[in-house]
Amino acid sequence: MSYQTVIVEQKGYVGVITLNRPKAMNTFSSEMARELNQALIQLDNDKGIRVLVVKGAGKAFSVGIDVSEFFGKSQREYKEWVGLMEQMNHVIACMKKPVIASVHGFAVANGAGLLAACDLAVVAAGTKIGATAINVGLFCMGPAVPISRSLGKKRCMEMLLTGDMVSAEDAERWGLVNKVVPLDQLEETTMAWANQLAEKSPLALQMGKQAFYGMCDMEFGKALEYSNETFAALCMTEDATEGINAFLEKRKPEWKER
Repeated sequence: MSYQTVIVEQKGYVGVITLNRPKAMNTFSSEMARELNQALIQLDNDKGIRVLVVKGAGKAFSVGIDVSEFFGKSQREYKEWVGLMEQMNHVIACMKKPVIASVHGFAVANGAGLLAACDLAVVAAGTKIGATAINVGLFCMGPAVPISRSLGKKRCMEMLLTGDMVSAEDAERWGLVNKVVPLDQLEETTMAWANQLAEKSPLALQMGKQAFYGMCDMEFGKALEYSNETFAALCMTEDATEGINAFLEKRKPEWKER
């Protein structure tokens, strides 16, 4: 598939999506939002890909929505427009494969939402993260959904109400990101982590991710029942048998993906 605003690459078992509007600091145009969703789904359905990485070209990961598209819409058109911008959050949560954000420069508004929506995040030291829409008379309502899944209420509201930038180090301390590394080590660290995950059973990763998102909003007892049912199904796979046998035999497993 041909893309104009994202770059899609394969590096071994890792699929890499690069937001590619560097002159616009990777702001989300309707075209880029649509193409990001298409690329995510394409790689999720590619049997040669086990893990995905999302990063940004140029000086930033993404600084939000392209405001040149803001004016002249009806309320219905605004809802459709912002729905397209936020669709990536739902796509990532529904995907089978893990998605790692590799972030540098700035992750602002919709960019911060994308960072939070990814399953894991590696961030370069010096990166600034913010839910800044409040500063222009709007509110990061869409990004608030994935951000609130990572942060406690007070920290999330602090970001949303003040619009202040948060340092990479504070974001790590708060639990919004997993790792902060020097900029010159960002790609190496991200790919090392992606390749580490790619060595795991693809089936276990996929069933595990789906079970995690499936149980998140369930009542406690139902979440346990659902998770146990999924675990029992995983135990019936050939990969589970292979993994246990490889552990007992002290050898590297050969995943069958079934």
